[in-house]
Amino acid sequence: MKGTCLCGSVSLTAAEEKHIGACHCGYCRKWGGGPLLAVHCGPEVAWAGQDQISVYRSSEWAERAFCAKCGSHLYYKLLSNGHYFVPAGLFEATDFELASQVYIDKKPAYYDFANQTPTMTEQQVIEAYAPQQSDPAG
Repeated sequence: MKGTCLCGSVSLTAAEEKHIGACHCGYCRKWGGGPLLAVHCGPEVAWAGQDQISVYRSSEWAERAFCAKCGSHLYYKLLSNGHYFVPAGLFEATDFELASQVYIDKKPAYYDFANQTPTMTEQQVIEAYAPQQSDPAG
């Protein structure tokens, strides 16, 4: 799949994927004004225009990036495995299917999706993706 930011300064190529996920966490909603609707692209994404990519480390386990020229959101990336979650709107494809939702317990009441999808709560996401803290007692 091919995609670009709003101004075209950054482009990407990723493997074909038809499923998107929705993240309802406060960071995603603050970042984009609503839930992040993203394609899980794995670690294999080819980026062009990397000199225009600005990166912000938003948590202990992830970073977010945007185009320095137009501000388009480019990705959410897990640091532990390098997997990219790319906003679906960057891609030329439009035939995606909503397949999952995370931070479902943080979703505000002012919107709902009609799709019935698997969901994860904040605690389930943290248990699955946050770096494991070692026990200081040994």
